[in-house]
Amino acid sequence: MKNARTRTPVRTAASLGAAAGLMLLGAGASSAHVSVDPSSPSAGGFSQLTFKVPNESGTAKTTRIAVALPTGTPFTSVSVKPMDGWTAEVTEAALPSPVTIEGAAITKAASAVTWTADEAYQLGQHEYQTFSISVGRLPAAGTTVALPATQWYSDGAVVDWNEQAAPGQAEPKHPAPSFVTTAAEEAAGTPADTASVAATTPVTAALDNTLGIAGLGAGLLGLALGTAAFVRTAGTPKR
Repeated sequence: MKNARTRTPVRTAASLGAAAGLMLLGAGASSAHVSVDPSSPSAGGFSQLTFKVPNESGTAKTTRIAVALPTGTPFTSVSVKPMDGWTAEVTEAALPSPVTIEGAAITKAASAVTWTADEAYQLGQHEYQTFSISVGRLPAAGTTVALPATQWYSDGAVVDWNEQAAPGQAEPKHPAPSFVTTAAEEAAGTPADTASVAATTPVTAALDNTLGIAGLGAGLLGLALGTAAFVRTAGTPKR
C-alpha cells in the first residue's frame, strides 16, 4: 500500500504535465498568426490598431508587411506610429463607389499601410514585431472589420493572411486579422452601471457618518464617566 500511495502523485503530476504541454502547443499555434488588437472597438470612434506579426520561417527573415484597409467602410483618418528600422507608407486609392460619412461624400481613402525593414531590423527565427496605426472613424456596431495582411520573406516567399473563418468550422491556416465593432455604450459603460454607483455612494456615506457619530458619542460618554469617578475619588475623605 505504501508504494501505491507513493506512485499516485507521480502519475498525477505526469498527467498534468502532459496536459499543460498540449495547452502550450495549442496556444503557440494560435499565437503564430498575424493578429490585430484594437485599443477600442467602439463604433463611431477612433482606435489604435496594433498588429502582431511573428516570423514563421525556419530559414528566412521577414522583410516587409502590408495591411489592407477596408474600402466598404473606409477610414477617413489614418496615421502611423513610427518605428526604428522600419519605413512606413500609407497608400491611398479611389473607392469602388462613393461613401457618405458625416454628410460628406468620400471617393478616395487610405487603402493600405506597408512597413519595410532595414536589413538590420528584419525579423529572424523566433522573433515577432508589433506595428500600430491610429484610425477612425469605426463603422456601425456589429461590423466585422477585416484587415488582410501580406508578409514577405528574405527567400522570396510571400504569405497572404486573408482567409475568412466560416461559422462552425475550424480556423483557417492563414486567417485575416479582424475585429468586431461594439456600441459606444458598451465601451464606455452602461447607464445601469452609473446608477448603481450613484445609488451606492450616498448609502456608504450615510453609514460612515452614522458610525462616526456613534463613535464620538461613545467617546464623550466614556469621558463623562471618567470625570465623575475622579470627582468622587477626590471628594472622599482619607482614613
